[in-house]
Amino acid sequence: MSGRFSRTIYVGNLPSDIREWEIEDLFYKYGRIVDVELKIPPRPPCYCFVEFENSRDAEDAIRGRDGYNFDGCRLRVELAHGGRGPPSSERRVGGYGGGGGGGGGGGGGGGGGGGRFGVSRHSEYRVIVRGLPSSASWQDLKDHMRKAGDVCFAEVSRDSEGTFGVVDYTNYDDMKYAIRKLDDTEFRNPWARAYIRVRSGSE
Repeated sequence: MSGRFSRTIYVGNLPSDIREWEIEDLFYKYGRIVDVELKIPPRPPCYCFVEFENSRDAEDAIRGRDGYNFDGCRLRVELAHGGRGPPSSERRVGGYGGGGGGGGGGGGGGGGGGGRFGVSRHSEYRVIVRGLPSSASWQDLKDHMRKAGDVCFAEVSRDSEGTFGVVDYTNYDDMKYAIRKLDDTEFRNPWARAYIRVRSGSE
């Protein structure tokens, strides 16, 4: 079997100004991403291929993101068939009515595409991190929050108060320790540093 293609998804109908990191933000929650291959043709729409470490994660990503509305574009997500251009078969396009959270994100002026991503695969041991610099990535956030314990999910998003993070730990003790240890600590990445506030996500 061509194992690599069973782990690689095709993502079509992307906006023309899409960035690779935005694609990672859309899909990293479904599993470890091995490679992102962004294609920007002379005429829109753009498309890309995302390779996961295993095929189950690819299937989860298809279920979660096919038909998803990203920045006004309804994404088409399916299994890749060989990797060079858009696949010819349009299996299971659209129609996943599930997508809760239809209301949020109305006033977001500009970038980011916001973080209304379902996290049902992750834990209930959640903290909210406020005060992040605008350049913060989910990788930066995860690295910082890992100091308190085992992080299973991290996401950076924006709202009217600025840039914030959502972090899930694998257990209650690590979550409580993160609130105690990392609240009012200095977060830094190569471009910026800031003091962050860490609160329980259930408040």
